[in-house]
Amino acid sequence: MTNDTLTITDNRTGRTYEIAVQNDTIRALDLRQIKVHDDDFGMMSYDPAYTNTASCSSQITFVDGDKGVLRYRGYPIEQLAEQSSFLEVAYLLIYGDLPDTAQLEHWEERVMHHTFVHENLAKLMQCFRYDAHPMGMLIGTIAAMSTLHADSKDIHEEKSRQKQIWRILGKLPTVAAFAYRRRIGRPYNYPDSSLTYTANLLHMMDYMNQSDYQVNPVWAKALDVLFILHADHEQNCSTSVMRGIGSSHADPYSAMAGAAAALYGPLHGGANEAVLRMLNEISTVENIPAYIEKVKAGEFRLMGFGHRVYKNHDPRARIIKKVAEDVLAETGRNSLLDIALELERIALEDEYFLSRRLYPNVDFYSGIIYQAMSFPVDMFPVLFALGRAPGWLAQWLEFIDDPEQRIARPRQVFAGSEQRDYLPLAQRG
Repeated sequence: MTNDTLTITDNRTGRTYEIAVQNDTIRALDLRQIKVHDDDFGMMSYDPAYTNTASCSSQITFVDGDKGVLRYRGYPIEQLAEQSSFLEVAYLLIYGDLPDTAQLEHWEERVMHHTFVHENLAKLMQCFRYDAHPMGMLIGTIAAMSTLHADSKDIHEEKSRQKQIWRILGKLPTVAAFAYRRRIGRPYNYPDSSLTYTANLLHMMDYMNQSDYQVNPVWAKALDVLFILHADHEQNCSTSVMRGIGSSHADPYSAMAGAAAALYGPLHGGANEAVLRMLNEISTVENIPAYIEKVKAGEFRLMGFGHRVYKNHDPRARIIKKVAEDVLAETGRNSLLDIALELERIALEDEYFLSRRLYPNVDFYSGIIYQAMSFPVDMFPVLFALGRAPGWLAQWLEFIDDPEQRIARPRQVFAGSEQRDYLPLAQRG
């Protein structure tokens, strides 16, 4: 017996099993040897929502929820948000290291070169109903991209995979901007590859043929930081979907359409929208004490506080608070920020929230920033998807190249009826 094992005694049979422990985990298949009878299937673990099951080994993102730590490929999120650009972080996530000058220039040129979409795709987007949700348009259009790029099926061919990465990262802002313009009934603006990644997005969304139009650099920088903060976050719901669909060797467009659909859900990508609704419901700073009492009484939830992973401060929240201040210095003071700041002050001083570790998370301020920049609420998850895209791609690549992985096939605990005999319709009931 070694120290790197777990000894299990099955009290049903009195048998003892020694199971290897590596990285504080055991192999789930090692439980299969635990049986009452030789013809039993064997022991399984039951873990709804995979709350304590590791589905993969990854080198991309490290999260320590108790200490409030987030790192991409070993780099603290604070350093990347302050010093890096979104495309540089995308390169880091996908390839594992920060690029040198030549690599970054080539990478940025290739991504921006692929910002234009096929005209068939532009026409397809015109077929969406005028009031279609932008996230629904994004999901449908990403899926349609796979029909335009047949080589994307060659997922084990390095050159093909590389081209799909350039295409996806380049075209997503264009699709997002087209969805927005379709939603508000305005003609499309085509990309300007001389601009930065986020400045180009703002240009495509806002330009109205003004002779003196310029993208606000503070807004472009704010989006760049927000995209960095959202770029990856370990094995969350949408990332797990990206890996799960990718496990069938589907092309990356199909896998990403599924990941974006998972992000579309209000429990995942819609959290900042819920924060904004809460702040509007509170309406004024004077109404906060009464709202807090209702939260304590269990009548309401304090949206944007607490996190399933972070049991300490969300490191992204501290960064995004500064971004909010920078944006609102440009747009003018927002009454919602005053409410948010007072809520944050109370939560960081009140024992009720401190004892429950309900600290502000990244969604608490992002909705305020988007609203201050005049984004409609239904664009919030679209912006989240643009930021998360390089993380999805990095996770997809890692899965495809992992020799331990197979097509995803979770087990179940069957709790239904035993065998029943069919009764003709006239004999039922």
